[in-house]
Amino acid sequence: MATGACGVACDVCKLKLLMICSSCGPGKSQLAKAKLAAQKRLLGAPCPILACAALKQVDYCLRDCELFPCENFVQGPYPFSQSFLDMQRRRRQQRPPAISPYRSFIQTPEPYWQAILGREIAELCRLLPARPFGADGLIFASFHEEILLDRRQRALFRQQQGRWERSDDPQLELLTLLFLAKTQQLQPLSHQLVSVADLKEAQYFKGPHRLPVDILAERFGQDLPGFQRVARFLAGTPLAMADAAYTFLPLPRLPVSLLLWLGDEEFPPQGTVLFDRSIEAYLSASGIWLLVNFVISTLLWSSPAQGITPQGNP
Repeated sequence: MATGACGVACDVCKLKLLMICSSCGPGKSQLAKAKLAAQKRLLGAPCPILACAALKQVDYCLRDCELFPCENFVQGPYPFSQSFLDMQRRRRQQRPPAISPYRSFIQTPEPYWQAILGREIAELCRLLPARPFGADGLIFASFHEEILLDRRQRALFRQQQGRWERSDDPQLELLTLLFLAKTQQLQPLSHQLVSVADLKEAQYFKGPHRLPVDILAERFGQDLPGFQRVARFLAGTPLAMADAAYTFLPLPRLPVSLLLWLGDEEFPPQGTVLFDRSIEAYLSASGIWLLVNFVISTLLWSSPAQGITPQGNP
């Protein structure tokens, strides 16, 4: 479907059907260059939204630009109303819902909290690793932030403006408790990268349990600088693989490597996820799915330009 950089779907417009108007196309397209030239010739000035998208090499403002909605949209007078822009600002600050493969909301069952209550804080700190915080808490790293796990309040916290604020993050909460509940003995990192096909439970990752790497390719498959910018923001370590690749640490002993190949005229963009060989010592297949979903949703949601962090708002 022909869609302009601003988000207007031109194929559903009667003006296009009547050949009165043509689509502006994505900001990086030849169609956009031709449209900008025509606007300058016929109108004396280009559309500021399309010109900005072309200058920044952004295909679609709503999907690819971290600053949307910017002043080009606010000053208008089109294509969107102020109410729509306000809604976009508000909802872009909200954490995406934590959805399971079966489209239900992810929640942490109480037994997972119970499983770590009887264990010494020192032991839990050694496993993650983490450092103790008071009698019932421990602090560990997730991406580039420190997270406080409080057993007494059965919650995770992150620092905001120098204070610990409750973090509503069901995926990280469940992932952390799964790791602590399952891990009895540490398995050293092998530094050998394996794909999902190399795992013992490889058959699990089909159908509804398919890892969501297609979403990674959809968002960043034509935007390598955007992928690199977010990866650096999340303290990713670059790898000399694919067109771009980074290793992330959503939990200290659970590295996840994301590889991205850009699309071209012949092949669509493609994403792949790799793990350290030790992953199955710590997580079951369902836990691995949760881990990957958490990493990719964090990448999609984080916005370096606006300072939106993995665990909450700035």
